[in-house]
Amino acid sequence: MEKLIKLRGFYLFLGLAGGSFGSYLTLLLKANGLDVSQVGLLMAVGMSIAICIQPVWGMISDRYNQARLVLILSVAVPAVLAVFYRSDYFIVLLLVYTVSTIFSSTQAPIADSYAIAAANRAGSSYGSIRMMMSIGAAVGAYAGGQYIANFSVSTIWIPFLLLNAVAVIIALTLPKQAEENHMMSQSFSQGIRKLLGNRIFLAFLGGCFLVNQTMAAFGTYFVVAFQSVGGSSGNAGIALFIASVTNVPSMLYASKVIRRFGRERTLLLGALIYVLRWGIQVAFPYPSVMIGVQVLHGLSFGLFYIAAVEYVSQITSPEMQATGQSVFNIVFSGLAGILGNLLNGMLLEQGGVGLMNLACMLSSAVGAVLLIYVARSARSKAPLPVSSGGIGA
Repeated sequence: MEKLIKLRGFYLFLGLAGGSFGSYLTLLLKANGLDVSQVGLLMAVGMSIAICIQPVWGMISDRYNQARLVLILSVAVPAVLAVFYRSDYFIVLLLVYTVSTIFSSTQAPIADSYAIAAANRAGSSYGSIRMMMSIGAAVGAYAGGQYIANFSVSTIWIPFLLLNAVAVIIALTLPKQAEENHMMSQSFSQGIRKLLGNRIFLAFLGGCFLVNQTMAAFGTYFVVAFQSVGGSSGNAGIALFIASVTNVPSMLYASKVIRRFGRERTLLLGALIYVLRWGIQVAFPYPSVMIGVQVLHGLSFGLFYIAAVEYVSQITSPEMQATGQSVFNIVFSGLAGILGNLLNGMLLEQGGVGLMNLACMLSSAVGAVLLIYVARSARSKAPLPVSSGGIGA
């Protein structure tokens, strides 16, 4: 129980920090002289390098039994480097974002390994822990909007640094390594070959990739897109608050939804709500609608993410848990983030909000089609084998 409280506090302050800073980073970079396409390029390059580095973090954590140290570094280094976002040199901004992403990219796999193990041990659910990040992100996003409305956006790094400092202090009280941690029980390359030999898992990854790349249009470009149609920074904060706070009930009750409909159908439901939320913004590209449509965020991202993490846990055997989650995170956050930042930045720059929203709607729809295949294959419930003979579909 004590560990659950610590983890919930840790996720809360991560959400506060990320919500108050990450949502407005694009605005800060634009204030430093970058255009939207340059922002997309900067973020895509940073994520590309982080993807290559991410497996190394897993091996360090496993070989030297230093999950807590890796987790602390993943929070502390980006927080300290945030002060350099005030630079107006592209190369400096690229370097800062790249190094920050290299460290922060390991946050989710390590933190989730603690959360899943602690939840299982206490008879709780992963969603009940993860929702604290959504609560923090909701409050942080609203507070961040108010902050930049009253102060210079160039100082947004100050609350980011302070909030992350609290998260680091909490992380220092966590055990050195998560219980039941199966990270890197076999070589990363061997695990990838086995996982990617399964057609259903590939369809799942493809669906996640196409659906989540649209989140770059929200996470990276929402404030810029919102302002381009006449919205204010303060109202952008309200929209981001609504989006994050709707994740709370979704993540809290996700386990009940999954028990009723199954992981695969819950994934499909989340993807279809993605199509709906982007479709509404295509039809009605107005600030008031962009605020109101955020009530669908929890039903789309909240349900989708929890179901996806649990699906990976279900379809992979115990010896491949960490490898499966690592592959999922690389595709869901890494590759999807690269495409999303490059594509949506270019679309927003060249065709405006309408073209970007239309592309997001179509991408989500194709992703949903792939997840229909996954849902229809749900009757094959056996975990992926781990023998050297490979995987059957």
